[in-house]
Amino acid sequence: MKNPLEYYNGDDGLYIYVTGEIDHHNCADLRTATDGLIETILPKKVTLDLRDVTFCDSSGIAFILGRYKILTAKGISLTVTNVPAQPYKIFTLAAMTKLINISPLQIATESRAERKELK
Repeated sequence: MKNPLEYYNGDDGLYIYVTGEIDHHNCADLRTATDGLIETILPKKVTLDLRDVTFCDSSGIAFILGRYKILTAKGISLTVTNVPAQPYKIFTLAAMTKLINISPLQIATESRAERKELK
């Protein structure tokens, strides 16, 4: 399977760029990769950037809520940003926007190559 995420660790926190689908087929890989980064880096803030996510189902909700639970227990804040229309609608219907700072996709002008130095 293609790596489902890229990341950047900077002074202002850990940025995790998720790509593709967030569904029951790849959530285990996403959880393992994300949790490993969090345990290794121990950032003060985590931002999940979903601009390249093409689909999200209830497993995606569980993935994000699970990270939220883990992070808040460690005193780490979570922001979910650049959420495309389909996942944003799912998150809104699940009332996740009342719990987590989630923002919809804005017109993206930066390409993957223009982002912060990704790993």
